[in-house]
Amino acid sequence: MPDNKKFIENLSGTGKCIGVLTSGGDAQGMNAAVRAVVRMGIYVGAKVYFIHEGYQGMVDGGDNIKEASWESVSSMLQVGGTVIGSARCKDFRTHEGRLRAALNLVQRGITNLCVIGGDGSLTGANLFREEWSGLLDELVQSGEISEEASQIHSALHIVGMVGSIDNDFCGTDMTIGTDSALHRIIEVVDAIMTTAQSHQRTFVLEVMGRHCGYLALVSALACGADWVLIPEMPPKDGWEEQMCNKLSENRADKKRLNIIIVAEGAIDQSNKPITTELIKDLVVRCLGFDTRVTILGHVQRGGTPSAFDRILASRMGVEAVLALLEASPGTPACVVSLCGNQAVRLPLMECVQMTQEVQKAMDEKRFEDAVRLRGRSFENNLNTYKLLSHRKIDSELPHSSFNVAVLNVGAPAAGMNAAVRSAVRVGITEGHTMFAVSDGFEGFCKGQIKEIKWGDVGGWTGQGGSLLGTKRTLPAKHIDKIAEQMRIHNINALLVIGGFEAYLGLMELQAARSKHAEFCVPMVMVPATVSNNIPGSDLSIGADTALNAITDTCDRIKQSASGTKRRVFIIETMGGYCGYLATVGALAAGADAAYIYEEPFDIRDLQSNVEHLTEKMKTSIQRGLVLRNENCSVNYTTDFIYQLYSEEGKGVFDCRKNVLGHMQQGGSPSPFDRNFGTKISAKAMQWISKKLKECYREGHVFANTEDSACLLGMRRRALVFQPVIQLKDETDFVHRIPKEQWWLRLRPLMKILAKYKTSYDVSDSGQLEHIIRLRTKDISAI
Repeated sequence: MPDNKKFIENLSGTGKCIGVLTSGGDAQGMNAAVRAVVRMGIYVGAKVYFIHEGYQGMVDGGDNIKEASWESVSSMLQVGGTVIGSARCKDFRTHEGRLRAALNLVQRGITNLCVIGGDGSLTGANLFREEWSGLLDELVQSGEISEEASQIHSALHIVGMVGSIDNDFCGTDMTIGTDSALHRIIEVVDAIMTTAQSHQRTFVLEVMGRHCGYLALVSALACGADWVLIPEMPPKDGWEEQMCNKLSENRADKKRLNIIIVAEGAIDQSNKPITTELIKDLVVRCLGFDTRVTILGHVQRGGTPSAFDRILASRMGVEAVLALLEASPGTPACVVSLCGNQAVRLPLMECVQMTQEVQKAMDEKRFEDAVRLRGRSFENNLNTYKLLSHRKIDSELPHSSFNVAVLNVGAPAAGMNAAVRSAVRVGITEGHTMFAVSDGFEGFCKGQIKEIKWGDVGGWTGQGGSLLGTKRTLPAKHIDKIAEQMRIHNINALLVIGGFEAYLGLMELQAARSKHAEFCVPMVMVPATVSNNIPGSDLSIGADTALNAITDTCDRIKQSASGTKRRVFIIETMGGYCGYLATVGALAAGADAAYIYEEPFDIRDLQSNVEHLTEKMKTSIQRGLVLRNENCSVNYTTDFIYQLYSEEGKGVFDCRKNVLGHMQQGGSPSPFDRNFGTKISAKAMQWISKKLKECYREGHVFANTEDSACLLGMRRRALVFQPVIQLKDETDFVHRIPKEQWWLRLRPLMKILAKYKTSYDVSDSGQLEHIIRLRTKDISAI
């Protein structure tokens, strides 16, 4: 093992006690975080205690503080809210209350706390840590603990995880519960849209967010709302007239419904509240539209956590335990968080101070500063929404005289339509004439190309599949005909949205440039495939929706198994040779094993999994879940594994198998895929505009450099344009996967949480970053 590597085997929790509590408002995914802390803590040899009812339980002590076992967190993963309870606690705000809490912790030897809550809960934890030695001195003086106990427990270590549906904590891309809350909002909006269309109604929806407009902004982006009101960016004076004009323009454009989304803390320029009733009265008075108000309220906090929240919370829970194991008395309290798809640790008080700065900026009416302080992701969401929602009149548009074509290639993926809508609208805003190609390269060679206007893509964000039509056909054998169509329609740039075939297709078009000058134009590809197997991008449009479909099905299957007991399910997932869906699906569903092509396995591994499940059946958790990627092995097929498990498990457990199939490609896109598709596509169109200006010479476009045929992918923390030719070396073309895949680092995590001893490289962990440095570095984050 190289010296610079750090492995979990070398970290020991023996003799340490960790307390885990959830505090403040509940959020979906908190249970997944609790489960991960408990299991990771037990795995490294520590004792872990539940502290029930948040800080109130810590102050009251007694049965509120109980040791947790491996089985006690079973079946928690798919449950919303927090099963260990949460309460807002006045007692903990008093010195006397904190003194009692300190005594209760010392009596049980707990000097490591993992706090899951909002900024108030985390600030309270930090104050507790700062007062700790003083509290112990008081307890020694009053004779409640010995001097020796005070020495042994002299330092309190604190790690926070942010559980808040509002996503109102600075320094973290996403807080636990935000994605699930967006799922609830989008489910409601999708349902409301059908009834609003029937009656030509206007709906005003109020979503949570007293001080933060994230939920309102992102749900408006995800459903293509006509207007959004958020506390960070109050509308300019005269907004009432502007909004009514926009609504009536949309109706005149044959749009049968209007959706207005309002954050509960929405304000105007004078800091006066803007309520849903005020907006309803305004629309009725000025336009006479049939208008209804829906206040979503606590629906947003409820329901089962999304796949994203389960994975986020599980990764953060494990990271929190690592942070506690590595903490020394001088280590500041930290928050574990995700930035892009990387786990990071940030000083807790830096994050809290920055979060408070936002509120201060809003109170002082420095609204642009408030948006900037919220972080790059929030700012980009706002800019993208502005870009897509306000349709400029023709006289306001720059006229570019460029023609840009958009097409879908490969298998359908949820979120493709959101990407097409975004590209068309941004293209029109930039002054281009947009063309839509039906049925991929096959439709291209047949001339199935027509101009597409702003109104043609209305309502596309929530539609699954591909409305343009998509085919797997590659361009090489039709290259002459495609070149001819490029010439006939005078296409000056291409945006290809699709999977591995789109990537291969772009390479073929680039290779054809030497024979056909028509392909010497800017070309960019946006990855969209449920398999998430595109080199140059950590994530693809459609993968999150597929993951949620897998997770939902696994939840139902687990529920059926809990009734029958002693049953193991073998579930086959899609993905080609890429094991992303099987691995990450297994982590989100709490599976016992996941077989994938990238990690070869043999009969001994299968035997060891059967033995592991046999042992599990002796505990109170009498069910098993095994995921298998469709191409993980030629010979160890789903049927073979099912038969082997059935034979070996005879008398101990019985088996069932389930092939999920095309349900993973269908369904309405998840909020994440809608937004990812919208933002990545908008960025691709802006790149096309820039390239067209650069490549315009003497009346025509000519682009022949490597960097004029790019793939736009998400890499770690940023969206990056990469010439496709440079991605060749990173690609395994036989198995249609990237040679290196970031998510393979999550496999040990899945095994640890399923009680397997494994090697886990934790070298990535442990760098405490500073929030200011983080902000400047992430200039091009989503």
